[in-house]
Amino acid sequence: MKFNNRYLSGILLILIGIIVGTLFAFYSLYTPVDDRADVDVTEVKHSTEPLFTSEQLENLDARFLFERVADRVTPMVVYIETTVPFSRNNMPDDEFHDEDSFWGDMLPKRARTVGSGILISSDGYILTNNHVVDGAVNDDIEVVLNDKRTFKGRIVGQDPTTDLAVLKIDARGLPAITVGNSDKVGVGEWVLAIGNPFRLRSTVTAGIVSALSRDVQIINDQMRVESFIQTDAAINKGNSGGALVNTSGELIGVNTAIASQSGNYQGYGFAVPSNLAAKVAEDIIEYGEVRRALLGVTIVSIDARMAEQLNMDTIRGVYVSGISPGSAAQKHGVRTDDVILSVNGEKVNESNQLQQKIAVLNPGDIVELGIYRGGKEITKQVVLGMLEREQEELAGRQEEPRESIEPQQREAERNDNEGVQEVEFATFELGFRVMAFQNAGQEEVKLMIIGVITGSDADRIGLQEGDRILKVNGHKVEDLQSLRHFITQNSETDERFSFELKSQDGNIKTIQSK
Repeated sequence: MKFNNRYLSGILLILIGIIVGTLFAFYSLYTPVDDRADVDVTEVKHSTEPLFTSEQLENLDARFLFERVADRVTPMVVYIETTVPFSRNNMPDDEFHDEDSFWGDMLPKRARTVGSGILISSDGYILTNNHVVDGAVNDDIEVVLNDKRTFKGRIVGQDPTTDLAVLKIDARGLPAITVGNSDKVGVGEWVLAIGNPFRLRSTVTAGIVSALSRDVQIINDQMRVESFIQTDAAINKGNSGGALVNTSGELIGVNTAIASQSGNYQGYGFAVPSNLAAKVAEDIIEYGEVRRALLGVTIVSIDARMAEQLNMDTIRGVYVSGISPGSAAQKHGVRTDDVILSVNGEKVNESNQLQQKIAVLNPGDIVELGIYRGGKEITKQVVLGMLEREQEELAGRQEEPRESIEPQQREAERNDNEGVQEVEFATFELGFRVMAFQNAGQEEVKLMIIGVITGSDADRIGLQEGDRILKVNGHKVEDLQSLRHFITQNSETDERFSFELKSQDGNIKTIQSK
């Protein structure tokens, strides 16, 4: 009996050892590889001349043209499978390969997500969407080329603000795509989308450019840059990270998202412009991260009402509602209430257009801004700064109500859920951001602080998020215009600030600068 017990105990110990060894091997990490490269080693090709002139395109049969472009570009698009942790509660059945088995029941659940990628260099650098590879377990990324060769992919770098990432595979002599100039893309232009929808590898679809500079708010990052090319070329699940090319076979966008009520193609696809994508990729390859240029302004697109208030003859440009302290914009003479009309001679009429124009530049670049100020058009030369991810400033962001959801909800609760009639936002050079709103049925405009920059003058004075501004230096403030007037007036005289505030608990307090 004792012999049997010892025999069973021995078997049990052996099984435990096997299980522990398997788990250890399963979770063991490989030695990381530094895939950053000097620019003289890895070349990302950019086009200067189109493959076909406009006159030649007019004489080409569309069927022949598409066939030629597809034949040329398809080998440059790869199939990507990534192992990620998952929960059945938040992933639909058609999005993954479940690895159910005896071991699958004992180990953490994993999924194989599918996407596409673009070969941007002959030595194995691949551009794709961040959401295709984000969260990969132990960098378990499989890359399959068009010729069916399979490689293990490594993440070189990721940029959540543009939903882009760069992978590296150990291969040489690969066909690399040529990056076109997305600034030259026009609405109505023919395009081809190449990727792997529903795991159907190397699928080519055709359509036109439907619109430019689309901001569809799909990137979940406070410093997001969205200025998508919209196309009706069929894009579905699995196309993410694939190529959008023009009729010269040049990359003009990275397919990223669709707008759909069903979750599948309904005619609205969105791609990151190639100029932005190439800048992100080249930074990641050279530095391992994106070095984002920073202007340092808070902006909003001009509408008819604002154009009328500013005495503008046409509705154009991007309104500067605030300047970050110490920013490039402040150092080079850009002011609150300026309207930025152009960047290096190229017109900007939407806030996300301005963001994209700055995002493709490098810190230290000199940019020429066309500005409307007080009825006159002037130009300013600005040396761009560099965005640090840990910065808490509001620089470069659009004015978006979603930044102030919580304060707005608190104010609504204090007013018995009365409806909000009109909302406006502004950022001040002292380092704080204000939401102005009226409750339905009331004439009073309430001014609530919804953000204070750490270390700013506003922070040192003692302004706090959630406080309502009642008076500045004894003057009652009735709207954003009067608040801006009193603060500007005080700044010019260099006097101390005095704020009368109503805190969230309803108490009235007065604070002064020292």
